[in-house]
Amino acid sequence: MRLFLLGLAAALLLAGCGALRLGYGNGPQLAWWWLDGYLDVTSAHAPAVKSAIARWFDWHRASELPKTVAFLGGVAAQMTEPTTPAQVCRLGEQARALADPALDRALLLGAEVLPGLGEAQLRHLEQRYAKNLEELRSEFAQADPTERRRAAEKRATERFERVYGRLNEAQQRLVAEGLAASPFDPELWLAERRARQRDTVATLRRLLAERADADARTAALRMLAERGTASPDPAYRARQQRLVEHNCALTARVHNAATPAQRARARDTLRGWADDLRSLLETAGGPGASS
Repeated sequence: MRLFLLGLAAALLLAGCGALRLGYGNGPQLAWWWLDGYLDVTSAHAPAVKSAIARWFDWHRASELPKTVAFLGGVAAQMTEPTTPAQVCRLGEQARALADPALDRALLLGAEVLPGLGEAQLRHLEQRYAKNLEELRSEFAQADPTERRRAAEKRATERFERVYGRLNEAQQRLVAEGLAASPFDPELWLAERRARQRDTVATLRRLLAERADADARTAALRMLAERGTASPDPAYRARQQRLVEHNCALTARVHNAATPAQRARARDTLRGWADDLRSLLETAGGPGASS
């Protein structure tokens, strides 16, 4: 369900891709393509869904985008200094808290347009989910252990290099060692993802069959989103918490091993993302516009 809801918030995921301003500026169209790809929205229902997406972006630009700009600027200011795992985890918690209002607004709009879905859309969603799992298995759970390890190292290195620039050999070894000790298990992750997908489809199907009112739909979607964030399985939740802590520690180690030039680049990269988003506010004359 989290993927379904975050379709309305898709542009938020573009941070750091090198096309942030363009991506956010075209966010409503990108979000529509993404959501339609999962649901195959009918032509009769499309105007309502597109309207909901547009309203989400209007609200987000006015209410939440200035907070995102401020957050990125604050993180950028810290990039030239050493850090600790606890500090990295706090930044992650702040980022999640920053996204909470956006998710809740998407939940409200999702509840609004939900009655326009039908069984054909739910079957399409099931098929798209199955394809998504196949793609993720190919990317994260290769049968050959060496191939799996190399793919994980490549992904992690690319994420760090997007911020810091090219990692040297010692830094790449640091990443590899951290991943080798990681509690991440792609098979368990895929199984949990499959469970959440089934939960999503079953919940949507139940809400439609019951003709649930707006309050009931919103409450059910919120519970679904909570289960997507914190698994109902306590063992899996504990494993995920260990993974978060491990990743915070690895990120801190890589940052502290960065050269002054790499830290300066990281600072400038985050400032650039903030400037890209700030320019959208200034163009719109919205909050955060410069005088």
